[in-house]
Amino acid sequence: MKLFDVYPINPINIIQGIGSLVYDSAGTEYLDLYGGHAVISIGHTNPHYVKRLEDQLHQIGFYSNSIEIPLQKQLAEKLGHVSGKEDYQLFLCNSGAEANENALKLASFYNGKKKVIAFSGAFHGRTSLAVAVTDNPKIVAPVNETDNVIFVSWNDELALEQAFAANEISSVIIEGIQGVGGIQVAPEGFLQKIRSLCDANNAVFIADSVQCGYGRTGKFFSHDFAGVNADIYTMAKGMGNGFPVGGIIISPKILPAYGMLGTTFGGNHLACAAGLAVLEVMDRDNLMKNAAEVGGYLITELKKFEKVKEVRGRGLMIGIELPAELAHVRKELLFTHHIFTGEAKPNVVRLLPALNLTKAHADRFLEAFATLVK
Repeated sequence: MKLFDVYPINPINIIQGIGSLVYDSAGTEYLDLYGGHAVISIGHTNPHYVKRLEDQLHQIGFYSNSIEIPLQKQLAEKLGHVSGKEDYQLFLCNSGAEANENALKLASFYNGKKKVIAFSGAFHGRTSLAVAVTDNPKIVAPVNETDNVIFVSWNDELALEQAFAANEISSVIIEGIQGVGGIQVAPEGFLQKIRSLCDANNAVFIADSVQCGYGRTGKFFSHDFAGVNADIYTMAKGMGNGFPVGGIIISPKILPAYGMLGTTFGGNHLACAAGLAVLEVMDRDNLMKNAAEVGGYLITELKKFEKVKEVRGRGLMIGIELPAELAHVRKELLFTHHIFTGEAKPNVVRLLPALNLTKAHADRFLEAFATLVK
């Protein structure tokens, strides 16, 4: 049997990771400023994380949601404390796509409506409804196509108002910062407009925080910069530092009922141990503050390069837009300077490192970047 060939991969076999450094099978060291799509939030093989998982594995790794799992309650309490959303409710699942799928379904259960507003450039996942609200026809199969999704231009308040006026809207789903869309920061006024329109129309505000949440921007949710609360926040990626963990936190106005949502693996013992370890390290080491400071330093320094078209983002979610003649920079960073970064089409370099990235590692990147763009 062969692997189903759907990933364009780099010929690098990473076999070890420590903090923000990873090593290939030949012993070459790489600086990891991508964290496998913003997944590594507290560093590779963080000692507290490893011990948490190891200790749990020696007790029990899995049982279903048909029994009490006290770790779930502990995770909910810790998440409420660190995020500041202590009056919300937690439903655990396994991935960001599943989180968004459940959020959209829950919104429709809540108000009985069908129409969803999403935005140009959006990416919300690859499951059926999540991909339907994703602005990329190439990954939407015919079976995923639905008339229930209305795409509105990014940051177009008039178009948003018109969509509400013409339709019975169930929910609005928006990334606080678009990741795949090229690190586009949602303006605070636009998020406030969504909140007011949702309030006026009994619609549900869904804050997709899968990539831009979990402390990456210096606040727990990037939507928090707008000073408004969403009704549902979706989470995954950095939530488990590599272990598959996803979840949604839900406003107290939305009431649960048996059978409304469900999952086999979501909230299992190992997943909760991973989630708790991440929050404990974030809290203990003040990683949101570090993300804001080191990310702010990187953004300030990157804006000094004349050949860079634009630097966007907040904290340690950074997009560097380059002119076409510098399209080679990302590959040069990887294969010449041994630094992992991400990309967004056509020429945006994405930085999504661990939240405990050091200034020394930031400088290592800046020095390599300077040699490529000067």
